[in-house]
Amino acid sequence: MSEQEKFDAIVVGAGVGGLYAIHRLRKLGLSVRAFEAAADVGGTWYWNRYPGCRCDVESLEYSYSFSDELQQEWHWPERYGTQPEILRYINHVADRFDLRRDIEFSTRVKQAVFDGETNTWTVKTDTGKTVTARYCIMATGNLSTPRKPNIAGLDSFEGKWYHTGLWPHEGVDFTGLRVGVIGTGSSGVQSIPIIGKQAKHLYVFQRTANFSLPARNVPMSRDKERTHKAEYPARRRAAYDTPFGIAGHPPPAKSALEATEEERQGAYEAKWAEGGSISFLYSYTDLLLNKESNDTASEFVRRKIRATVKDPKTAELLCPDNHPIGTKRLILDTDYYETYNRGNVTLVDIRSKPIQEVTPTGLRTADAEYALDAIVFATGFDAMTGAMKEIDIHTDVGLSIQEKWEDGPRTYLGLMIAGFPNLFMITGPQSPGVKSQMILACEQHVDWIASCIQYLRDRGLTRIEAEQKAEDAWVQHNNGVADRTLYPLANSWYVGANIPGKPRVFMPYVGGIPAYKKKCDEVAANGYEGFRLGACTEEQRFAAN
Repeated sequence: MSEQEKFDAIVVGAGVGGLYAIHRLRKLGLSVRAFEAAADVGGTWYWNRYPGCRCDVESLEYSYSFSDELQQEWHWPERYGTQPEILRYINHVADRFDLRRDIEFSTRVKQAVFDGETNTWTVKTDTGKTVTARYCIMATGNLSTPRKPNIAGLDSFEGKWYHTGLWPHEGVDFTGLRVGVIGTGSSGVQSIPIIGKQAKHLYVFQRTANFSLPARNVPMSRDKERTHKAEYPARRRAAYDTPFGIAGHPPPAKSALEATEEERQGAYEAKWAEGGSISFLYSYTDLLLNKESNDTASEFVRRKIRATVKDPKTAELLCPDNHPIGTKRLILDTDYYETYNRGNVTLVDIRSKPIQEVTPTGLRTADAEYALDAIVFATGFDAMTGAMKEIDIHTDVGLSIQEKWEDGPRTYLGLMIAGFPNLFMITGPQSPGVKSQMILACEQHVDWIASCIQYLRDRGLTRIEAEQKAEDAWVQHNNGVADRTLYPLANSWYVGANIPGKPRVFMPYVGGIPAYKKKCDEVAANGYEGFRLGACTEEQRFAAN
């Protein structure tokens, strides 16, 4: 067996967070090794290649800010980036900053063990490699563990089935086929209009109707791009002063209940015509805080659905009735509701008539059988905790992530976990990650982690660990903030509701980017308040080298 390779830092994952971590840690002079399960960079944008896959944050915002040259030179062809275009951008970043030389692809981390004597992590991969490092940084992503279907009879199906999060790279042609799509979350809503145009007949199996707004995607205006790029420094700073980390939307001035019915309808119509989810939620100050206010926005969208979908029964099934708008991921679409006016598209309600089994020739619900040539599972992910819990992460005193998070994730700031020294997370649970512009969230976390490591190195310290008391207080605060909103009213992946048996815990921090960043900055300014810092003895340091 060869001698273990030693690095200053190990990064797990080469999506947008992992790539920036490599770049940032290199600038500190650290030796870095990253491991990526995929064959190339991109993270969620590598795996999610389903038809219609597109970002729901505008291209000029959903991009790195750490290099002005990068943000000036890259041209986005459309208002909202498609998956192929975003992946091209991420590949460009990897090439431009020579990041691939520190990444081992097609390599899955199976185990990470902390040694308290030497304050180092030992990481083992599925390729048989073992490496050690002072710091281990989990850039495993929030939507990176597909929820694979668990339906009786699937193995007997004689057609082909696909998961939107594990889409074939060569693409799929559904022309002339009878297709069933199971799930109407974001990936289902984005792919259904395109599959509907190809398929001989498309059956959409819907358990829960979700709110979706028109994206109003258009080719990028050269004037808009030129103006935006000229204002990039100010816009990037302004983004940190907005709840979702996205600049350019004037903050609302009053409650929906303070407006007249005529004013509200005018405001919602303008937002509907403009397109975009953040803009719509910015209509009034309290759409995510006050149920009565939210009802005005929810009912506006339901009226739009009824006006768009010609068949009244289908329209009513598509109208969400079990959660306030915005409390589940608010989807952006292109011609989603219009698709149900096609003669070859049928909506099947599986809330009242659940799926019983997959048969060799299709699918059977409680009251009917459907002949299918292909099935698409748009069933989402084991969000926010799934990827880390798939790795055997434990310490030399026996504490494992699986045990620690048995009743739901517990973290301090979504950055570290009590009991796991020198283990950092990028956009971990109880940080704003998924409720913000993800690249901004990744950059903010990586910058905090890099500054923390530099602080330790400057002082000859080799260990940092979240204090249990600080973690408990942050979890309590995270839950308290969520409970003051309407978010907990929805059975969403924010609480793990899409995974059978997963503990119901509200995982994202929804207090907004400004409050969160202020807390992170204060913790650092106060000498990493809420963390225990330490150093190896000379003997321990010698043993580690």
